[in-house]
Amino acid sequence: AVRVRPWRVAGQSAGRTTAILDGGFRARSIGPAQNGGRIHEIEALGSDPSTIYVAAAGGGLWKTADAGITWKPIFDHEGTSTFGDVAISPSNPQIVWAGTGEQNQRQSTSWGDGVYRSTNGGESWTHLGLVNTRHIGKIAAHPTNPDVAWVAALGNLWAPSADRGVFKTTDGGRTWEKVLYVDTLTGAVDVVIDPADPNTLFAATYQRMRQPWGFSGGGPGSGLHKSTDGGRTWRPITRGLPPGEKGRIGIAISRSNPRVMNVIVESEPSTQGVYRSEDGGESWAKMSNLNPRPSYYSNIFIDPLNDQRVYVMSGSDRSEDGGRTWSEFGAAPTYDVGVHSDHHALWIDPRDTKHIFLGNDGGLYETWDRGLHFRKLDQ
Repeated sequence: AVRVRPWRVAGQSAGRTTAILDGGFRARSIGPAQNGGRIHEIEALGSDPSTIYVAAAGGGLWKTADAGITWKPIFDHEGTSTFGDVAISPSNPQIVWAGTGEQNQRQSTSWGDGVYRSTNGGESWTHLGLVNTRHIGKIAAHPTNPDVAWVAALGNLWAPSADRGVFKTTDGGRTWEKVLYVDTLTGAVDVVIDPADPNTLFAATYQRMRQPWGFSGGGPGSGLHKSTDGGRTWRPITRGLPPGEKGRIGIAISRSNPRVMNVIVESEPSTQGVYRSEDGGESWAKMSNLNPRPSYYSNIFIDPLNDQRVYVMSGSDRSEDGGRTWSEFGAAPTYDVGVHSDHHALWIDPRDTKHIFLGNDGGLYETWDRGLHFRKLDQ
């Protein structure tokens, strides 16, 4: 027989060693292997970008007031930790809207419990309903009236539902009106306000359904819609856009020239890509075929000071000619060096558009030279 001698630390008795093994060691959390996780939304104060809100697909909502030196989780006591969008009221930065439930359709998609609102910069929250919308694609806050907002809601990913479309509130979220609705299979994934006229809005509807064996993303319900009366009525916009069935659409309006817009459209491979309008969305021209993995990305941004500079999330890509040609934005997107891949969120400083926050599957990054160099901001 082989005698097993008790393991012991040098200079200690067997009894002391047993005591250490039995009660001296305690498990403790040393944090995740990868800081950050999938970032879905970044919002910062245009007048003071040291105040930043970062929302994760399933990792909560975080705030910094010192440019990322320290971070505070501000949603830990609410009903969910998954987010689709966050909006700061332009007329009162203490008012923050949070739309729960991630909007991407993939192998794992977390659903939320509606819309929340804070009136003290995220210190406390009020749940405003829309529970069954499950996935919030976008919140658009009125530029001058803090009680008015529009919510693009996708609805149940797994079953037909009437809790889809664009919802509007005029009383700070106490009541909601569904102002754009297509059918029980089609929700809204994006809604944006014309910077020159808050009564003019654009919304993207998105037909999708998940099944245990896969999912369908697209159908006759998907499309681009325009309202000129604050969302009371809508009409489809089709001139120059891909014919037939479409999937997910992302919308961007130029702040410096609101007549200029870009959309990224999922459709047949020969017609999908980036489109541009120079007449307020009435007609469109195709710029390029670029549209990486539409169900997971479909986020497009225009530089606030230059309507020719356009960004598309994923790799990511930047155009300096309105979307015709593209080059890589940011450092090498590898898991070991540089910036992490799978970009989802972008915030461009309206005062200095070389200053950008980038959110991706690896967390949050900041650049002061339009992507030549980045620093990582750990939450």
